Amino acid sequence: MDQEILIKRFQNKDVKAFEKLYELYKESISGVIFNIVRNQELTEELLQDVFIKAWTNADRYSSKKGRFFTWLLNIARNSAIDTLRSKNSKNNKKNVSSETFIDILANDEDLDSKTNAIGLKNILTKLADKCRKLIELIYFKGYSQQETSDELEIPLGTVKSRSRNCLKELRTLME
Repeated sequence: MDQEILIKRFQNKDVKAFEKLYELYKESISGVIFNIVRNQELTEELLQDVFIKAWTNADRYSSKKGRFFTWLLNIARNSAIDTLRSKNSKNNKKNVSSETFIDILANDEDLDSKTNAIGLKNILTKLADKCRKLIELIYFKGYSQQETSDELEIPLGTVKSRSRNCLKELRTLME
């Protein structure tokens, strides 16, 4: 079935269209969420929330503003970051050992395998290294622009302008 028709049916609250889109995108979206929250149980919970939010706000999606997957990805990313920044999550992290953080930093295989389901890995390899690193930190690992600036050891203004330029380049590659 043509994706535009599927999305229109989704926007018209067709349950079968919801199920089909869920099957198409659940692995990629959960991969992105997991790379931010680093907790499988929380990832599954947030995945459900993302699709519920998409279903509830389906009328807000417009193909003129971007691709459906990008819209869904933004909902997922924002939900995951909001969850991490919540007071409850911060309190839970107080008891996490440094071993956990070493494992998180050393293990990027989930990002590669799950986001590649939509061919994103191939597209990202076409970007310049500076763009790929920046997009990975901000959009797949949930870093703030300031955290990205600190991590890459570049000024915050450079992160902001590079982010804008890199996203333009990524959009061009995805067309």
